[in-house]
Amino acid sequence: MLLENKMGVMGVRKLLLTMAAPMMLSMGVQALYHVVDMMFLARVSEYAVAAVTMSFPAHNLLIGISVGSAVGVNSLAARKFGEKNGAATGKIAAMGFLLCVFWGVFFLILSQSAVPWYFNFQTDNPIIVEYGTAYLSVTLANSAALLTGIMGERLLTSTGKASLAMAGLLVGAITNIILDPILIFGMFGLPAMGIAGAAYATVIAHWLSCGITLALNLKYNKEIKISLRDFAPDLKTIGGIYKIGFPTVVMGTVGSLAVFVINSILIGFSETAVAVFGVFFTLQSFIIMPVFGLINAMVPIVSYNYGAKSPERIISTIRLALIYAAALTLIGLLVFQIFPAQLLGMYDADANMIAIGVPALRRLSLNLIFASVSVILTSSMQALGEGLRSLCATLVRQLGAMIPSFWLLSLTGILSAVWWAFPIAELVCAIVTALLFMRVYRRKVIPLKASGEAV
Repeated sequence: MLLENKMGVMGVRKLLLTMAAPMMLSMGVQALYHVVDMMFLARVSEYAVAAVTMSFPAHNLLIGISVGSAVGVNSLAARKFGEKNGAATGKIAAMGFLLCVFWGVFFLILSQSAVPWYFNFQTDNPIIVEYGTAYLSVTLANSAALLTGIMGERLLTSTGKASLAMAGLLVGAITNIILDPILIFGMFGLPAMGIAGAAYATVIAHWLSCGITLALNLKYNKEIKISLRDFAPDLKTIGGIYKIGFPTVVMGTVGSLAVFVINSILIGFSETAVAVFGVFFTLQSFIIMPVFGLINAMVPIVSYNYGAKSPERIISTIRLALIYAAALTLIGLLVFQIFPAQLLGMYDADANMIAIGVPALRRLSLNLIFASVSVILTSSMQALGEGLRSLCATLVRQLGAMIPSFWLLSLTGILSAVWWAFPIAELVCAIVTALLFMRVYRRKVIPLKASGEAV
């Protein structure tokens, strides 16, 4: 009843802000520790920054699978609550955690077998290969912590407990920020571990965040009751989870491929170009991650009210999310346009990196406004059970626009021209996503309005 009063009755603006504010704060802090990671590693060497940048495709794949699985669980559980079918949620949650175990083992095997090959394929620089292997082998081996933490956090948001979901993320992010300099440079009697220290700081933070999130679910998430028999593998439930979350998994997979190709193109210009791209990627996350926090709040609200057949609340939630996301990304865009040199200065950039990085940050950041439209509408389609259409938009962005644009512009031999590929691809994706969303809106939301069942 409390959940129904909150998700189905509370004013939409207040509900969205109440749920989104803690998630946006925690995701912003989470993004901050990636920024801090790169700032400390820049003091190790530019090669360390390039090595972590080349790790991004593998991490994007991991995060895509983590978030995709969790989005499926989140949306499916919230929809069952909206339908007053609380009995199904225990099975959904149990299958979510079972998937975390499966994927954790998968990435553990990869960490022990494929990491050196992964870096040797991208570069013949032995220092980057050494740094990258030391970093990625540790983070992938401990991927179960990230997978389970994200799953637990999304289960809390699916029942409207966004402030509790924030706690685990916040503690993990702060822990990583504290441990980074201690383990990278060696403090309090500990040896200097360099880039491996950054990896260990990250996985320690992930395990701590995971433990806190699981404890909060057990203690406070009473709407979701899991029994041992719920852990018996159920392909139908897993299929329902990935019917919703599979597009996000594909987004991560295709996004990983795109970044892998981009890094391979940029390394042909210089290691500095790769490092600049990595700096932009981490700084951009400081803007995009709060938008994902907004999405974390939006998805269960839309899913719940779709299950409850409340179209006006669905429409209001999506409209407000678009406005808030556009405001956030506009602020980020202005910062990149006005202060690119100062942003690069935080990473001990030399004259060469400044010369390459200033035009890069200004051009790459033009994607932000278009990206806000794409991610909100894509997530809205997923929340309405139309994951396939959101998948189409992602494929257009990465395979139809991003990779071809980078490759074609690289043929000019002019590095500054290559950076235009990012905003071009994002603009194409925003247009395609908007067209696809309008079809979903006409097919799923308008019939609810016509039926007269809105509240």
